[in-house]
Parts: sequence; C-alpha cells; structure tokens
Amino acid sequence: MSLHDARQEEPAGHVRFSRRAILIDIGGVLASDRLTAAAIEWGTRLGIPPQGFLNALFGGNDDHVLIGRTDEESWWDVIRDRLGIDPGLIDEIRGDLASRQTWDRALLEALHRLRGLAKIAVVSNAWPHMRSRMANAGLPDMVDAVVLSCEIGFAKPDPRIYAAALRGVGARPAEALFIDDTPGHVAAARSLGMTGHVHTSTTDTLARIQKFLEPGCQD
Repeated sequence: MSLHDARQEEPAGHVRFSRRAILIDIGGVLASDRLTAAAIEWGTRLGIPPQGFLNALFGGNDDHVLIGRTDEESWWDVIRDRLGIDPGLIDEIRGDLASRQTWDRALLEALHRLRGLAKIAVVSNAWPHMRSRMANAGLPDMVDAVVLSCEIGFAKPDPRIYAAALRGVGARPAEALFIDDTPGHVAAARSLGMTGHVHTSTTDTLARIQKFLEPGCQD
C-alpha cells in the first residue's frame, strides 16, 4: 500500500499501517528557503561575499532568537547593524527571504493522508515567524503536535526538544521516526533510541515513511 492509498483504506478497517510516530523538521524538509541563491543575490547587491550575508543573518548569537531569548524584531535590528544598511532595505531583505520559502506539497499531502494513521509532530529550530507561515500553509491541521525551538527554549540537538516532541504525540523513542536534513540532528535522535532519516529528497523520505509504518518494521 502506498501513502496515497492509506487514507482511502482506513474506513474498511484493514489499514496496513501501524500507529507509530513521525517527527519531522520544517526548514530543508517540509519547506525550502533557497538561502544559497538569496545569499548570492544579496551579497552581490550589497558588495559582500555570500557567506558574509549568511554570517550577518545567522552568525554569533543567533541561537538567542532560535530559543526565544531575543525577539525577532530585535534580531533584525542586529542584522541591519551588521550589514550597515537602512531600515527600508532590511525590510526589503525580510520580505524577499519570506517570499522564497516554498512548501513541499508532496510531503504536506502525505502528512494529511497519514493523520489518524500515525501520530505526527513538527520539530523545528525556528524563529517566531514560523507560526504564521505554518498557519498560512495549513500545517497545524495536518499534525498532532508542533514543537518550535523559539517557543520552548531549547533547540536541536538538545535532547529536551526531542523529548518534548515525543510527549506531544504520546510516543516512546522506539516508536518514532525522526526526519531532518541535518545529519547531526538525526544522529542525536538515534542516540535517544529513535529511528532516524536524513532527508535528501522527497521521494526517499516518502519511501522511508512508508517503510517505517509497515507492520513488522523493526527499524
């Protein structure tokens, strides 16, 4: 049975998927931010290397905004100062970066079909704006729990964020598949007893989810 057919099979009472848990990342998995292209374009426009642009966005103490110690508006003020630009231009950068984020429709559709067949949690190191973007995409209605670093005060690979996600779906580590595009985050999940999958393509991730949910799957 494919993920596409799972929802249609449910009313017949013969679903061939076990009720397990899927923990999945947003950035780089459910959504693409196209930061590499943005860094090249903005670096050229500002006369700095692409890495310099990325360093301004994420360098130094950016973990403070990730875990909620600094609000997002204050962090953009820090970025503006680092780049040495005026408020109008930083607003343009913010709008441009937001417009580049695209959702992986195939993965979102898979999550929608799996609702009720598996417990699903989003687990993301994210800035506060992610809540509104998730709402615009309808993601909260597709999952059982949302765990964002900026809201709970710790970020992957801190074991506490994984524990929070497991609590959110009422699952034990052995019952969960953790999906992320960062190998270190996946390794941390595996060390806690979860099955881990490093996301490299939509096709591979969909296949891994299907395999994990098949009866008798031991990994």
